[in-house]
Amino acid sequence: MRRRLGSDALAIEVLHETWLRLERIGDASAIQKPESYLFRMALNEAADRKEADNRKLSAAEVDALRHMMDHMLDPERIADARREMDALAAALNELTPRRKAIFLLARIDEMKHTDIAARFGISPRMVEKELAQALHHCAQRLGRKVVRRFGPGGSKES
Repeated sequence: MRRRLGSDALAIEVLHETWLRLERIGDASAIQKPESYLFRMALNEAADRKEADNRKLSAAEVDALRHMMDHMLDPERIADARREMDALAAALNELTPRRKAIFLLARIDEMKHTDIAARFGISPRMVEKELAQALHHCAQRLGRKVVRRFGPGGSKES
């Protein structure tokens, strides 16, 4: 895992979380290839951690928010923000119930894609597709571009 993840600390954290997940399984005697199963569990945990880290604000973004000037929150900006929130709510209400629920679970509740997939009985890849379509729909309704991050500082607009 150290070699695969490139970090001793991350490998230790991932393996610890994998152990905790394994304890929750209980009887694992039905698993045909235990080493492969454990390795896949650890890789999935690493992917989940990376996904969660990508959702966090960068230090520069946090710093920018801390230093916002109070006068920037004038009544016109507040009214614009309220209109934008209303537009977002309307866009979300146009989504199918499942897509809306997936969007809210992923973006508001910060639930892992694997947990959302289990809740709806679909694959994590289908969760990603539903989320991408929801984001694209909302971006269109709000006249914005969707920015997807690919690691520190990188982005792709669509």
